[in-house]
Amino acid sequence: MSDTWLIAGLGNPGPGYAGNRHNVGQLVLDVLAGRLQGRFSSSKARAVTLEGRLSIDGPRVVLAKPLTYMNLTGGPVAALARFYGIAPDHVVAVHDEIDIVANTLKLKMGGGEGGHNGLRDISRALGTKDYYRVRVGVGRPPGRQDPAEFVLKDFGAAEKKDLPLLLNDAADAVELLITEGLPTAQQRFHPAR
Repeated sequence: MSDTWLIAGLGNPGPGYAGNRHNVGQLVLDVLAGRLQGRFSSSKARAVTLEGRLSIDGPRVVLAKPLTYMNLTGGPVAALARFYGIAPDHVVAVHDEIDIVANTLKLKMGGGEGGHNGLRDISRALGTKDYYRVRVGVGRPPGRQDPAEFVLKDFGAAEKKDLPLLLNDAADAVELLITEGLPTAQQRFHPAR
């Protein structure tokens, strides 16, 4: 298998969803693409991709933004993993997480999907839950608002002020995860208890 990493930014396609909380994974990939100084291009796997290295001596990465809706993310992720010969333990899903305080990050390998349909579809398509997740906290919906409705809304004005820092932190977390490993990334980015 390849030592290349597949970094999948989860979200929904089209400009109407671009600023949604549910698309924070794709926003993080935009930051990483800026660091690669490249542009995404279409692939046959129903995704746009960008290949490169985030540092001179860093591992090769394939950044991928599936062009499918969130609940159909697994097909493009699995197809790209097969095409590049990437094992599930070199796949990183970057996604929104309502069960994490807004503006915080958590990283993990494997585990449950917590009701996240994008993760559920990736697990099904890869045939395993053993891939990395960079979980970007968007917080719980206020009051009795439906969580599905909450994540499909754009970030609020107050959230937008902190969003650039959150996206940069998440991009840094991806880089640290693939270069230094999960324990080091968790130590740096998990909030103090």
